[in-house]
Amino acid sequence: MAANGDTVYIKADRDVEVTKPEVMLGDVVKMECSNPSVVPKLNTLKLLKFHHTDNKHQNRTAVSILKVIACIHEKYPNINVENMGETDFIVTYEEQQSAGGALHVAKMVGVVVISFIGAAFSIMAFNNDVDATKMFGQIYELMTGQKSDGFTILELTYCIGLVIGILTFFNHFGKKKLSVDPTPMEVEMRLYENDIQTTLIETYSRKEKELDVGSTNSTGTHRT
Repeated sequence: MAANGDTVYIKADRDVEVTKPEVMLGDVVKMECSNPSVVPKLNTLKLLKFHHTDNKHQNRTAVSILKVIACIHEKYPNINVENMGETDFIVTYEEQQSAGGALHVAKMVGVVVISFIGAAFSIMAFNNDVDATKMFGQIYELMTGQKSDGFTILELTYCIGLVIGILTFFNHFGKKKLSVDPTPMEVEMRLYENDIQTTLIETYSRKEKELDVGSTNSTGTHRT
């Protein structure tokens, strides 16, 4: 195999989750080669192994792409490897534990209630801060010559416009989206995930806990 110096193209995502303690190359990187017999064999190469050391049954480590290349060259030294993805990536091992249906529904209801109360409080605090009630009353009296009773067409249209504005801004209602663009919440979540991943990789690198060539944990076994 690879006697003629086959070239393998590898690509790793920034964050990879696995469900087995023994992590193979095929679990964390995508590979392509013109020789159809190369990739299936590379997929079975062992990269690292996790051991449970915490109560949450979750372990995580940062891996350098150099460790992946070294793992390939250790078994098949004649292969040329071209990296097309991340230079460092995170591997997270988490046991799959399916929560009960009632517990899942309870968590979902709790999140919805907390989000609704928080959003309602923010809107009321803003309206109270700018004294929207007094402003609407003054506008209504100026336009009609009558005193406002606190619930007029202005308050009604304001409530309707508020709902339309929120739906338009967040570009999301239930499972439907108003356009193909990502919602502001999705954008913020992606930015948050990128910040978390960058921090984890830098932390592992500074503490010299990253799985890399020549590192102390380069034997393929990782504990957290």
